[in-house]
Amino acid sequence: MRRPALACAAVVLATAALAACGSSADGNGPEAAGAQRPAASGPAVPGSTATTSTPPATPTAPAAPTAPAAEEPEVTAPDATAEGPKTPSDEITPATGTFSKPQKEYLTDRVPRGMDPAAVLQTGQETCDRLRYLVKADRDIAVAAIVTGEVADAEPAVAHLCPRHQDLVDEAALGYPDGTHTGAALRPGRYRAPSPTKDCAWRLTGAKGKELAAGSSDTGRPVSLTVPASAATFISTGCYAWLPEGATR
Repeated sequence: MRRPALACAAVVLATAALAACGSSADGNGPEAAGAQRPAASGPAVPGSTATTSTPPATPTAPAAPTAPAAEEPEVTAPDATAEGPKTPSDEITPATGTFSKPQKEYLTDRVPRGMDPAAVLQTGQETCDRLRYLVKADRDIAVAAIVTGEVADAEPAVAHLCPRHQDLVDEAALGYPDGTHTGAALRPGRYRAPSPTKDCAWRLTGAKGKELAAGSSDTGRPVSLTVPASAATFISTGCYAWLPEGATR
């Protein structure tokens, strides 16, 4: 099992690998549909120098340092959940070629007006690629990354672009990230934290705040707990993610 730091490192490495690959192994990338990746560029800030002119008897002041060139603006992933009008399905077309049926289904109601649909598709395909790399490293890391939201928007991407990872999404839907969970969100059963920190602690309470169980771990090793049917609140800190035990693997 891995530690949370390893989980985060795996996500970073996966992202770096994607930049090197430039395409998806699932065959649903925007390039396959004729869609082009957006390019970004930014103007450089001209360098400037400054000197002070003085009489010959007075030393000349040193030149001011040249202003550094401005960094190019970062291209951020489009927010398909943002409020505002979306492009109608029959108007969603790439610059060249066509989208496949699964790609078109993924893009439906997800492309903001004025947004390049290829850019929206690219975010979904990158989600699939990240899951593919994480599964190779450690399946529990992949599921936990979905539970915690480190791999965001996984459900629609998997449903339409990489359905072979549906088991990861199904298991993650039954897990818990760190935080406070109450009421209908609680599901009785046995859970494991595969990669907790050394500050992992949890607490289960029932009606009127009565403590049912509590525990902690300073070893960083996997830990387990049982959520009873009488639990009303489950609080977890430093445990990263709890996955259901006995889930189909």
